[in-house]
Amino acid sequence: MLQSRALVIVLILLLSTTLPEVHSKSIFEKDRRDWLVIPDAIAAYIYETVNKMSPKAGQFLADAAQTPVVVVTRNFLIRETTKLSILAEQLMEKIKNLWYTKVLGY
Repeated sequence: MLQSRALVIVLILLLSTTLPEVHSKSIFEKDRRDWLVIPDAIAAYIYETVNKMSPKAGQFLADAAQTPVVVVTRNFLIRETTKLSILAEQLMEKIKNLWYTKVLGY
């Protein structure tokens, strides 16, 4: 029993999700900077599957997802991936401008 609880907690941390936010995000939204949308969708699918099989286990997952450790970890990951995404967008703009000005001569 202890191993299965530890496994569930590790799975939640790995997928880093809070359940109320999962359904409000779209994987295909064009201007998303949040790279955790896909793991959130996977976690929602896992939660729904577990909840259908055992509502008690589903409630445990929901409670574990709301623990401060999971929430703080998830918020940290969101903050850092957003910074990386912004830097990647800026780099792509610089490369595009360089391509147009130096290579194509526009």
